[in-house]
Amino acid sequence: MAHSYTPGLTVTDHIEIKRRRQLPLPGTVLVQAGDRVVSNQPVARAELPGKVYPLNLANQLGVAPEEIKEYLIKKDGDSIQKDDVLAENKPLFKWLKTEIRSPLTGIIESISTVTGQILLREPPRVIELLGYVDGTVVEIHPHQGVTIKCACSLVQGIFGIGGETYGEVAMAVASPEEPLTPDRLRPEMKGKLVVGGSFLPADTMAKAKELGVAGLIVGGIHDKDLRALLGYDLGVAITGTEQVGFTLVLTEGFGTIPMAQKTFAVLSRHAGANASISGATQIRAGVIRPEIIIPQKAEQAAGLATACSERGDIQIGDSVRIIHDPFFGKIGEVAELPSELIRIPTESDVRALEVRFPDGSRAVIPRANIEVIEGG
Repeated sequence: MAHSYTPGLTVTDHIEIKRRRQLPLPGTVLVQAGDRVVSNQPVARAELPGKVYPLNLANQLGVAPEEIKEYLIKKDGDSIQKDDVLAENKPLFKWLKTEIRSPLTGIIESISTVTGQILLREPPRVIELLGYVDGTVVEIHPHQGVTIKCACSLVQGIFGIGGETYGEVAMAVASPEEPLTPDRLRPEMKGKLVVGGSFLPADTMAKAKELGVAGLIVGGIHDKDLRALLGYDLGVAITGTEQVGFTLVLTEGFGTIPMAQKTFAVLSRHAGANASISGATQIRAGVIRPEIIIPQKAEQAAGLATACSERGDIQIGDSVRIIHDPFFGKIGEVAELPSELIRIPTESDVRALEVRFPDGSRAVIPRANIEVIEGG
């Protein structure tokens, strides 16, 4: 039987994953190998140096640079509060006195008798790295972070925006064909991961932001609504840093597309469970998928074998999703795997397969333009 290597999206109730958590700069790891951690628990911490503020004391005091130490009240390395007196002159008449006060709270980093400047530094900003998933620490990366293993249910999406967050899974619709209209959102969904069906309108996103919903998981969205939400067109770079008030994961694509039955079923089974979500997406080299991770309890995870989020080949009957126009987001199954190459409009000869859609229609699609919908 013909086969090929094709990356796919994972939709499964049972899988074991590993997630590496890494600080953006060297810091301190707060946990040890073997520790159980939860999604909102700090696992590492670092300090981002505060901003430096230069102050020309010689100019302000009207003295030569080499003389400024005679006028200092504070010395190199001292902690300071905003409006503390840093230096002052000692005139014959006190109404001629000049005081130089600190514009910030922080420390005196250095004093130069060459330039006459004093450098003030704001306090460092503490960066805490959270676990993101509930699981077990299996590896420590000194001064950098940890790797966490998690037995879970996993749903990967096709596109997303927004960073990592977590919350309770809340089903807002009864079937994957239903759109997520504004009336489906209720005040008690604040802080939750809300699952819709086929479509997410712009007015629903506005209401979700107003209510404080943590995440939205739906089949599709209009690209114009996404552009209006962000205020700009997305390029090919990685997403995940957007600040729109919630994290968004599309499971199918752009347009009105019912969520895949299997995806909807997995999420429905875990309604009320806590989950982690990330909208980070990168389609090109170094693929990153938006994901919903629902940790399993210890007894559910017992005996679970380590699984991989990619598979080795594709076979006739496999469910696939098209990831390129003109069928972007459509789901079907592999009907044929021809061994010969086909010529596409760009005049390149490529490997292809024939996909059969639910309505019975078929299309020949380059293999690079499909993803396998995996699961167990």
